[in-house]
Amino acid sequence: MMALREAPRRAGDAWRRLSDRAGASAGRAWSAQPLWGKTLEVLVLYAALAIVVPSHAVGQVMAPQSAWAVVLPEQIGVFILMALGLNVVVGLAGMLDLGYVAFYAVGGYSMGLLATRQHWDFWVILPAGIAAAATSGLILGAPTLRLRGDYLAIVTLGFGQIISISANNTSFDGGPQGIPQIPHPPSIDHLKQLTFGVSDGRPYFYLVLALIFVAVFLARRLERSRVGRGWIAIREDEDAAELMGVPTYRFRLWSFAIGASVGGAGGVLYAAQANYIDPTIFSYQVSIFVLAAVVLGGSGNLFGVILGAFMVAWLPERFRVFQNDRILIFGLALVVMMIFRPEGLLPSRRRRAEMADVGGGGGMGAPLIAPGAEAED
Repeated sequence: MMALREAPRRAGDAWRRLSDRAGASAGRAWSAQPLWGKTLEVLVLYAALAIVVPSHAVGQVMAPQSAWAVVLPEQIGVFILMALGLNVVVGLAGMLDLGYVAFYAVGGYSMGLLATRQHWDFWVILPAGIAAAATSGLILGAPTLRLRGDYLAIVTLGFGQIISISANNTSFDGGPQGIPQIPHPPSIDHLKQLTFGVSDGRPYFYLVLALIFVAVFLARRLERSRVGRGWIAIREDEDAAELMGVPTYRFRLWSFAIGASVGGAGGVLYAAQANYIDPTIFSYQVSIFVLAAVVLGGSGNLFGVILGAFMVAWLPERFRVFQNDRILIFGLALVVMMIFRPEGLLPSRRRRAEMADVGGGGGMGAPLIAPGAEAED
């Protein structure tokens, strides 16, 4: 009986050692590359993704019961974009945000209202929606970011519910009927690959892939900047960071605004492709799933967050054959993953050290780093 009880733990430890060894080897190989080599590898990877991933053959394996070319950008791509935005707030700054769907809704309704009422072009609405979501993050953060822990989580949860209920009970945004007939992005002449419509989801996939690239690039630059180091210091110990001269309130406010802007971009793109939005799309469960993606993939690690978001968005589609039981199977899969990999699928070295130091517990901001842990991911 003892051997049976120890088997899952031993299997988890073996998997952890194997994945850590593979991740460390890949990290060393990547760090050894010159800048032009890294750029070339990223471009080749993106070209391969753009060509291979939307293909029908891949769709038959990944989601045989769904329209893969539509699911890929509308569900998986937008979900990855949202997870990258929430990672700025949760993974880097260490703040628990349970109302992230509100910024997603701001972006979606910006697209719906400005396109149908003001007849703005998509390429104008996209930066406008990003700015509106960032402003919403500032409005939420200014009076509340002096709170910490559970209190901040409750306030953000309330903000998300306020946005959802307001969208449902007001008339200017269509109320419970939502906003129909949202125009698609304008197509680019003479380029079939960028002809936006209903039947082909590949142009949207190329667009969301470009937005993910921009989000990863900017997040990586921020992470290595003074602001990013300040976020990490706040996550580990806010009081100590403030004593060392870090403007904690201002940096926390920036993280909220930046994370909200990425969520707003996802909302604009979703509304443009779906052609219709209503308040039920922006439910509380969306915030929980995005947070689960960040924690599952590896809070604080961009590539881990991308992997976690892909798994959380893709698994329900892969299990669609089980109909009503697919959510149960999806939940069991997440439980198994977190048992064998509690720190996430691809955690950063810093985050892994924090988890080990607190015995695998640790919330959104474990305060200590194990001796000798490396500062860089």
